[in-house]
Amino acid sequence: MITFARQKHPRCSVCGNVELLHNTSLYCGRSIKLLTCTQPGQTRWKANILNLTQHLELFKLSCKKLIEALPVDEIDGNFVRTVKNCIFSRSNPTPLSGSLRLAAVSKDVIEGILDLHVAVTRSEDFLLYASGAKLLPGSAPLAHRYGGHQFGYWAGQLGDGRAHLLGQYLNRNGETWELQLKGSGKTPYSRFGDGRAVIRSSVREFLCSEAMHFLGVPTSRAASLIVSEEPVLRDQFYNGNVKTERGAVVLRLAKSWFRFGSLEILAENGEIDLLKKLLNFVIGEHYSWIHSDDPDKYLAFFSTVVTETAQLIAQWISVGFAHGVCNTDNFSLLSVTIDYGPFGFMDSYDPNFVPNSSDDEGRYRIGAQAEVGLFNLEKLLVALSPVLTQGQKKQATIILKGYLDIYRMRLQQLFKDKLGFLGDEEEEEDDHLIVLLFKMMEDTRSDFTMTFRQLSEVSTNQLRSRNFTQMWALEDLSSHKLFSDWLIVYLQRLSRPQSESDLHRQQRMKRVNPRYVLRNWMAESAIRRAEESDFSEVELLHHILSSPFVTQDSAEVAGYAARPPLWANRLKVSCSS
Repeated sequence: MITFARQKHPRCSVCGNVELLHNTSLYCGRSIKLLTCTQPGQTRWKANILNLTQHLELFKLSCKKLIEALPVDEIDGNFVRTVKNCIFSRSNPTPLSGSLRLAAVSKDVIEGILDLHVAVTRSEDFLLYASGAKLLPGSAPLAHRYGGHQFGYWAGQLGDGRAHLLGQYLNRNGETWELQLKGSGKTPYSRFGDGRAVIRSSVREFLCSEAMHFLGVPTSRAASLIVSEEPVLRDQFYNGNVKTERGAVVLRLAKSWFRFGSLEILAENGEIDLLKKLLNFVIGEHYSWIHSDDPDKYLAFFSTVVTETAQLIAQWISVGFAHGVCNTDNFSLLSVTIDYGPFGFMDSYDPNFVPNSSDDEGRYRIGAQAEVGLFNLEKLLVALSPVLTQGQKKQATIILKGYLDIYRMRLQQLFKDKLGFLGDEEEEEDDHLIVLLFKMMEDTRSDFTMTFRQLSEVSTNQLRSRNFTQMWALEDLSSHKLFSDWLIVYLQRLSRPQSESDLHRQQRMKRVNPRYVLRNWMAESAIRRAEESDFSEVELLHHILSSPFVTQDSAEVAGYAARPPLWANRLKVSCSS
């Protein structure tokens, strides 16, 4: 909270200058002054702020469209129960106990999506709204009912066990976003849980959802992270070692939170009319190019989800991301990345990389994600079967058979871009170069992210002379016995077409090869500090990961592009959060 009540020389809330003050105004209806100055360079900021809301009381949500279109559970209350014949249950958040603290905020989300000025996040009201202690105008909190296949088996009713949908917001760009609190208390779907999230998982969700967005991967977003003093008991590694942690809430956003399991639960329970109603709503809201009177609209919907799911998983692989819990209840009907649990960005290239210590069989290892996507789409097709004709089912089966081809084509193009290749005429040679590179990386345990990044930064002259000074990932890769042969062919491929300069090639490659990703050791370092109420590294990581393709001095000093520390190999991340 900002206050100037007892300051002899109040500072500008924008630049900190104590001179040239003007334009004193009330902030959020309180006796707090929002002061700006005429310091050179502030004019642009003043122009931008005119379009941003500075009063939270003016920020309004709506649940009207959802509630009018989709049935809500007739029973009220947060007590756990089996729910049927509805899409949502009414459920109010449970306020966190103890003092609250804003640990992190995404200015890009607050200002770019929610049309709020970031200054509102420093108010007490924002703490209350974004933690579930107070409801925003127009909010009618809902918990979503869904089911899912977890680790290959039908798990029955699941649902939002610790999340509350606050409502929809239509922003100045004409986009509708659904705001949801995660960690905000019990709902009818909490099963044996307490409805809470803890600092370690909430830090990871906040940082990774924002990091993925700036990597260009479709994802939900995170607006804020609020931590409390509320004690939460967790057995982190399911070994009987229960510890007291602190509760936290993430305010997150998505165009929609509907997932494969949203349809599965309805088909499984024979609620076919409701299945059609939900499908029609999703298609009408998010697939506007599919006409409502098209007899093949459900088939067209399925075909789109197949294509976009394949492309999403290819994008995961291209940045070395493993989701960790690829259950059908964690796969979005809009093909965006949701539900950041035990995810991981791999360090050394390893197709058997498993980020989730709870995944004993390695079902969701990074090299199996494409096949898991196919499994999930097969289950989605089963859920759609009651609304498809026999002919449409046959067509859907044919569509599904093309899934892996779509995935491979997208993956090939992504890695051609990462390696700096232009043109399509060298497809067979390109495939050979990509496959051999992966083989060498696996054999030498070369770092995934930095191998591609350093190939972007190195000049062709350096490649020819194998001058890899201070390029530790390329030094590792060059130790492979096949590296010299691969390098000859790679340099020949880069020379086509000859019209492009080496500098332009490097610039192209840097735009698709990040220098920084949210490695587990980086997140763990920030979490350890956060658990001691030091959120400086969370803030630093959030800043750096908002520009992952740009070399940043602060990131270099922190070692975020250096060889991972030895203790990083011992880190474990589980489903317990």
